[in-house]
Amino acid sequence: MLLVPGDPLNPRRVDPHFAPQAAAARELGITVARMDHDALDRPDEAVAGVPMGDDAVYRGWMMSAEEYERMAKALDARGVTLRTNGEEYRVAHELPGWYRALRPLTPESAWTDGLDLAGLDAVADHLGGGPAVLRDFVKSMKHYWDEAAFIPDVADRAAVRRVAERFLELRGDAFTGGFVLRRFEEFTGAEARTWWIGGRCALVTPHPDTPDQLPGGLDLVEVEPLVANLSLPFVTVDLVRRTDGAWRIVELGDGQVSDWPASGDPADLIGALF
Repeated sequence: MLLVPGDPLNPRRVDPHFAPQAAAARELGITVARMDHDALDRPDEAVAGVPMGDDAVYRGWMMSAEEYERMAKALDARGVTLRTNGEEYRVAHELPGWYRALRPLTPESAWTDGLDLAGLDAVADHLGGGPAVLRDFVKSMKHYWDEAAFIPDVADRAAVRRVAERFLELRGDAFTGGFVLRRFEEFTGAEARTWWIGGRCALVTPHPDTPDQLPGGLDLVEVEPLVANLSLPFVTVDLVRRTDGAWRIVELGDGQVSDWPASGDPADLIGALF
């Protein structure tokens, strides 16, 4: 079963953003069910229209680990088992869940637990000095690069605090987990989004932000064993080339809530999943 959000304006239809994937699933004879993403705080209501089934994969909008866990329990009560369980979703969705496994190939990072601005000093001490990028467990504010993401030198505590306060202001209630500082690395070219099913890379696509730019020469030899060791059912890994030529992991995410590039054929994704 493919589980997708319903259209908020017409719940009898699939959300337009995911309609091409739903159509591709139906072409392959796969059951498509709708859930109400706007009712995640009422999980039984959110999945009330989902029929019984053994195995389901969600393709939809991002949700918190807590929301996903509640949805998974509500589906389980209806006899539907998500291929990715709640703990697996959290590991993939939040940076502390995957960072240590991928540490050799991703920028050095340290984080606080919760909204602890004072604790950022210890995190900055861990990095020592130099430029860094601030984010929370789930997301950066890269579109507000100079005011809420990039810190030229973490030894400048006033700058760290200023960026963190602006980040909090912009993220608001969506803030997740704690503050993360990632050592800044100089990258070049577009990112590639790789899609991993059962620990193996099934698809390589452009990143949705640059749907017409797929970097060449992608090397997954070092990446594959690290991702496989996480033993996660469905994830994406975004990679980009550093200026010294090394491929670096920018992000790992749960594949269910990772966006598909507009230039890609959704049948490729659905066929790989089912």
